[in-house]
Amino acid sequence: MERLVERLKERAEEAGLDGFGVTGADPFDVAARTLTERKAAGLSGRLGFTYRDPQTSSNVRRSFPWANSLVVAAKSYVPEAGSPGPPDGSTGRVARFASEDHYVPLRAGLQAVAGVLVDAGFQAEVLSDDSRLIDRAAAVRAGVGWWGKSTMVISPKHGPWLLLGSVVTDALLPPTDPMRRDCGKCIACIPACPTGALIEPGVLDATRCIAYWAQTPGVIPRELRRPWGDRIYGCDDCLDACPPGHAVLGTTELGGRLDLGEVLTADDEVLLEMAGHWFIPKRDPDYIRRNALIAVGNSRGAAHLLMLERYLHHRRATLRSHAAWALGEMGEIAKSPLLERMVIEHDPVVLEEIEAALAMQRLHSDKRETKATDQRPTANG
Repeated sequence: MERLVERLKERAEEAGLDGFGVTGADPFDVAARTLTERKAAGLSGRLGFTYRDPQTSSNVRRSFPWANSLVVAAKSYVPEAGSPGPPDGSTGRVARFASEDHYVPLRAGLQAVAGVLVDAGFQAEVLSDDSRLIDRAAAVRAGVGWWGKSTMVISPKHGPWLLLGSVVTDALLPPTDPMRRDCGKCIACIPACPTGALIEPGVLDATRCIAYWAQTPGVIPRELRRPWGDRIYGCDDCLDACPPGHAVLGTTELGGRLDLGEVLTADDEVLLEMAGHWFIPKRDPDYIRRNALIAVGNSRGAAHLLMLERYLHHRRATLRSHAAWALGEMGEIAKSPLLERMVIEHDPVVLEEIEAALAMQRLHSDKRETKATDQRPTANG
């Protein structure tokens, strides 16, 4: 079996995978308890996936009773990612993992590894981005990386820039050793989070995480909108801060950028084509538009004013509410459309947003007047 593991590792490397390890198919009891506790504490928000049924996602034998081993692999996704240019207020940011479908080469590599097992007469099933397995727990136990304080799996060579997957097999393979290192005293990721979602080392409050909200239905909490910045999908800040990942980044810029005007004017078909590989609730492109409206509001660019006014009259209340917030960030120039919409608006959530936006405008106006008064020369000046 040791020779088979060597062949599997060789095949993984030939297929372009960047991490390899083997572990048994025994349950991940600690991970199951962690998911259950954080779900009970409300830290998972509306996340489903492995949180939906921790007893299944932590025990691969519930889905594959014949499983004896997991061949775990990783694929680094940073070198292929790039950015068309720096932020200028007209574009929105897309996290590196979502700049293209980086799971395609990962799955192809895992299929190649599975092929070696099948040729040797064993069963093999690929699991990647699959709710039937906590892939981070498998990767840590197989020695592919360690569990970082950011909650990401980190490897010395590739940092946190890894996508993970496994091959379930009935082969009784000798396990590889877990990695004997951790983050040590480093906490760079924790203050780097723009919303404070990393509430302590290794503990993420998903309800405060931008990446979570970018793919969650509903109204984005107001307190998260300014920290949201120019993002459209995902957030890389805690990963950017991770020292082991700096060498991999090199001169690579942001994961990608989309023109905000194009996002907010594209029809459904075009918008879904732009973001075909993203997880979007119910494949509803209005959630991408919602995210983009926050980015537009943070740009505070007058060029977007007419587009925001159109969204203030959108058929969907969620988009009207986010457009109202964005107009509030634009200042006094956006006061008239908000007042006009207030007269005819019937949705209480949107009305509340309009009132908050107008209050924000008044606050900005008062501050400007106070500043001007303070700077006015006095008789003795």
